[in-house]
Amino acid sequence: MFNVFSRRAALGAVVSLAVATGAAHASTATDFVNSFGSRLAAVVNSGKSLDEKKKEVLPLLKDNVDITGIGRYCLGKYWRTATPAQRDKYISLFDQVLVNTITDQIGNYKGVSFRVTTTTTTPDGERVNALIDRPGQPEVNMQLIIGGNPPKVVDMYGEGASLRMNQRSDYSSYLARHNGDVDALNAALERQLNHHQ
Repeated sequence: MFNVFSRRAALGAVVSLAVATGAAHASTATDFVNSFGSRLAAVVNSGKSLDEKKKEVLPLLKDNVDITGIGRYCLGKYWRTATPAQRDKYISLFDQVLVNTITDQIGNYKGVSFRVTTTTTTPDGERVNALIDRPGQPEVNMQLIIGGNPPKVVDMYGEGASLRMNQRSDYSSYLARHNGDVDALNAALERQLNHHQ
C-alpha cells in the first residue's frame, strides 16, 4: 500500500553507505558515512545467508538512521493531533516498514562501487553526495543528509527527490481521505506488515 521508499533509492542509500571506497574532503558527515559504510560492507559483502545478513544489518540501521525523526517528519501535522499511544504505535510500525524496505533488498546488490563526491551544508545537516556504480546498470546519484549528535542519516535523496518528503505526501494524502484518523493509518501499516510476512 505505502511505498516507504522506492526500492532503487532506498537500497541505493544503504549500499552507498555499505560500499564507500572514496571520500570527499574530511568532515564529520563523510567520516560517519565511511565508518557506517565499512560496518555495513562487512555484512553485505559477506558470504552469509540473506537471513543472517538481515539480522546483522538491523542493529546498524537502528543505530545509524534516525528512524523516529524520519517517521515523525513523515506524519507531518498529524503528529500534533495524534495521542501519545497513537504516536508510539505509529513509530513502532514505521520502524518495521522502513527496515523491511531496506533489508528486503540487501541480497540484490553485488559488485557495487561507490565514491563520495562532495559534501554541502544544508539546514537539515550535511548533504553527502555519492555516485553508485552497479555492473550493467546506470550510475545512481544518491545524497544522504547527515545530522544530529551523534550523527545519523536524517533523510535520503534518490532519483532527485527527498524520500521523507515523498512519504510525508503519501501519508498526508491518506490521512486527508480518512479524516485525519491516525488509527486508520496505523491499521494500514499493520496490514502492510502482515502482507509482508
